[in-house]
Amino acid sequence: MASQDWFEKDFYAVLGVPSDADDAEIKKAYRKLARKHHPDKNAGDPAAEQKFKDITEANSVLSDPKQREEYDAIRQMARGGARFTAGGPGGASGGAGFEDVFSSMFGGGQGGNVRFSTGGGGAQPDLEDILGGLFGQGGFQQSGGFQQPGGRGGFGGYGAPRGPMPGQDIHAKTTLSFRDAVTGATVTLSGLDGQRITTRIPAGVKDGQKIRLRGKGGEGDPGAPKGDLILTVAVEPHPVFGRDGDNLTVDLPVTFAEATLGATVSVPTLEGNPVKVKIAPGTPSGRVLRVKGRGVAAKDHTGDLLAKVAILVPQRLTEEAMAAVEILRDQEAGGDPRADLFREAAKD
Repeated sequence: MASQDWFEKDFYAVLGVPSDADDAEIKKAYRKLARKHHPDKNAGDPAAEQKFKDITEANSVLSDPKQREEYDAIRQMARGGARFTAGGPGGASGGAGFEDVFSSMFGGGQGGNVRFSTGGGGAQPDLEDILGGLFGQGGFQQSGGFQQPGGRGGFGGYGAPRGPMPGQDIHAKTTLSFRDAVTGATVTLSGLDGQRITTRIPAGVKDGQKIRLRGKGGEGDPGAPKGDLILTVAVEPHPVFGRDGDNLTVDLPVTFAEATLGATVSVPTLEGNPVKVKIAPGTPSGRVLRVKGRGVAAKDHTGDLLAKVAILVPQRLTEEAMAAVEILRDQEAGGDPRADLFREAAKD
């Protein structure tokens, strides 16, 4: 899915990683830059918006092993790995000509050359079509994270089409905050030919989920329907809340006294209104308390909020508190809290 403008773009420099960076380095660099330049954090800043588009495009190519291989090959051509010169009489003698390079790639033995006219009134070769044939693809990469796969005609089309061909599907990526992913959001994308596409992301979308927008893709033949826009959503992590299916999760700090004696404590919610939960006397660390209906709103139900108890150990104690703990220790001296642990560990 090569693009002609890949010759001019250095995606490694856009993400600030070396050309031999592994997948983890690329992912880390993209997330860092995406958070910094996200339109939600830079409203009204066209430079930040363009930067966000550039890093999204760079990541979409470098995070895909096949596209990255094609991109690296194209960069090698641009640096002189393959030379393209005008053919015909009087052409430069050094380096392979346009015809020679591609005839060796697509041609066979005698009489199998593929020729491209570079002078006179002949049609100029379409680099996207050429590279599509070179890499076994029929499509090309659009700017701004859009990708138009597949293709019609070219080397794979041996016969005439049987009717009007529908438009091709387009692939795009967008990044949402954790809150927007849970509650839903409206996003605006840059489509083909610079057109703006505004769409509503439904509530409850998950990280990596693909959403198909009917009729938002490429134009088809006259009388044929447009293709679809297939949008992949990346969700940023939240500092407090996590997600387990349609349930939201949160770690709930509880004091030793609250867990031992019992208490009623407040739990934060994603919408901002805290709720009260009851801590039963003797609640152990790790117990999960369920708050009904405070999770992710799905089509047919709403998930819950799961608060996991985390008992805090006091770092500083007064002499009286220390004495009280020592009394508790002495009263529990006859039991071994790790007895079950060792018994289970000894099993086959």
